[in-house]
Amino acid sequence: MKQSNIENDAVKVIEAVEGGGVAIVPLDVAYAIIGNSENAVRRIFGAKNRSFKKPSGMISNWQLFNEIQICSQLERDIVDCVINTHNLPMSTVAPFHRDHPLFDQVDPFVIDHSSKSGTIDMLLNAGKFHDELVNIAMDRQLPLFGSSANTSLQGSKYKLENIETPVRDAADISIDHGTSKYANSDGRSSSIIDLRDFKTIRVGVCYDEIANILLERFDINLIKNGLAGERADMG
Repeated sequence: MKQSNIENDAVKVIEAVEGGGVAIVPLDVAYAIIGNSENAVRRIFGAKNRSFKKPSGMISNWQLFNEIQICSQLERDIVDCVINTHNLPMSTVAPFHRDHPLFDQVDPFVIDHSSKSGTIDMLLNAGKFHDELVNIAMDRQLPLFGSSANTSLQGSKYKLENIETPVRDAADISIDHGTSKYANSDGRSSSIIDLRDFKTIRVGVCYDEIANILLERFDINLIKNGLAGERADMG
C-alpha cells in the first residue's frame, strides 16, 4: 500500500468520524469499526449485536499510552519492549486520566461505554494505517473508539468482504486495504493484557511472542497469571 493512499484514506476516515459517522478500517490485527459520537457508538453496538456491558476500545499509540494510561515505569518498559523494540501489536488495559484534554469534547456516553471500572483498553501498534489514523486524530483532538468489525462473538474479520452485512451497512465509509497482516483461522485480534496484574484478558495474535518477551525479559509469566475474562474485542 502506497503511503499516499494510506494518508488519503486516513483523512477520509477522520473526516467521516469527525462528522459523527462510523468507519470500517483495515488494521494489521483485523478490520475494525470506529466512531466518536454517541450516535456512532450506538450504531456500532446495534449493528454488531453487542452488549453495552462490553466496552469498546480506543485506537492509540505510544504517546497516548504514556499520556493517558496510569501505570508504573515497569509497565511502561514492558509495553515499550513489546511494541517498539519487537514491533508487535497489543492492547493494554489500565486506569486512565479521564480528564485528559483529548476527552474534553467527547460525550460522557462514549467514554462510559469505552471504559470499565475506571480502566480503558488501548490498541497499540496495529500497522501503518492505524498509526496514520491516530496521528491525524491527535492533531484534530478526535479520539477514536470502536471494536472489531464483525457480529459480536463471531470472530474477527481480515477482509472487508467477509464482514457481516449488518456491520458493513452501519458504516458511512469503509476502507479496503486487502487482507490483514495477522489474519488467522482462529478469528483472533489483538492480545489484551491487564497491566495492573498481568492477567490475560484475551489471547490474540502474537500472544506467544508477547508471553515469551515478558517471561524472558521481565520474569512475568502471563500463562501462569491466567485469564481475566473477556472484555473488548477491539481489533
